[in-house]
Amino acid sequence: MIDISEYDYNLPEELIARYPVEPRDSCRLMILNRKKKTIEHRVFRDIKDYLKENDLLVLNDTKVIPARLIGKKKTGAQIEIFLLNPLDNNGYWEALVRKLKRLKEKDRVFIGDGFEAELIEKKEGGKAVVRLIGENIKEKIYAYGQIPLPPYIERKPEEKDKELYQTVFARKEGAVAAPTAGLHFTEELLEEIKKRGVKISYVTLHVGIGTFKPLSEENLRERKLHREFYSIPEETVNLIEETKGKGGRVIAVGTTVVRTLETYAINKNKEGFSDLFIYPPFDFKIVDSLITNFHLPKSSLLLLVSAFAGKDFILKAYREAVMKKYRFFSYGDAMFIQ
Repeated sequence: MIDISEYDYNLPEELIARYPVEPRDSCRLMILNRKKKTIEHRVFRDIKDYLKENDLLVLNDTKVIPARLIGKKKTGAQIEIFLLNPLDNNGYWEALVRKLKRLKEKDRVFIGDGFEAELIEKKEGGKAVVRLIGENIKEKIYAYGQIPLPPYIERKPEEKDKELYQTVFARKEGAVAAPTAGLHFTEELLEEIKKRGVKISYVTLHVGIGTFKPLSEENLRERKLHREFYSIPEETVNLIEETKGKGGRVIAVGTTVVRTLETYAINKNKEGFSDLFIYPPFDFKIVDSLITNFHLPKSSLLLLVSAFAGKDFILKAYREAVMKKYRFFSYGDAMFIQ
């Protein structure tokens, strides 16, 4: 079994980013060279200087929905409903419901003007099936829902988070967490990258609530993670083959892209669900380089980047990031591993 205690590091609480820097591409960027074992310190917009003609940049175009709904029972008790997955097109959702014990089936939670949630069925682990009631449900979700910021940010979501916690290329709704490595790109930076002969393509992986959960004994024993829906367009598959054929690099923007591409490499399915758990040692078949944020201690994401760059080298880089006061986690700084 994996010894998760080996993937730990000391992080002062003040280095956890509560807000992103603005503009997006002005955050710090650590450059890791796996062969030379060197570390450089730059600004994110400098990433263009490390990309070459014939490289392929792969982005996750998932879009975060404002999944956190706050409402009240008739008694006035506050209830929080966290939308997880739509079950149909008629308003039925799988959701996490805080204080679920206070609700009975058919109870309604009043969220906003003409917008309610009815409890249909209780499930294990605080999950439930709810039915959203009202006209133009999607508009109501966006009007009354809050962006589900990660718990370690330790503040309430603000209206501006609906834009800040979203990549500029987000298109396909379905995530409850952002693919945070992509948050650093601006439209202008992407255009500059294209002008350098770098191709850009997309995959979709709807990041789920499981991304925030600590690793469990079951994860470690079964070597599997939570399941997340992914989709890879034919165009992206073709560009990967073309890039490899020309000797270019496939550069994954974020661990979600890594999981998507390496799942495809294993099962050859362009659409489905991934529960791939990447940990050392791992034979990467598609991804050549990785842009990523700094991840939580003892997390599946830290294991993934350790599999890619080597545990000792990654932990050395993290110690240096702490010493140089990099900003950590979702709204924090970035790393380019080449």
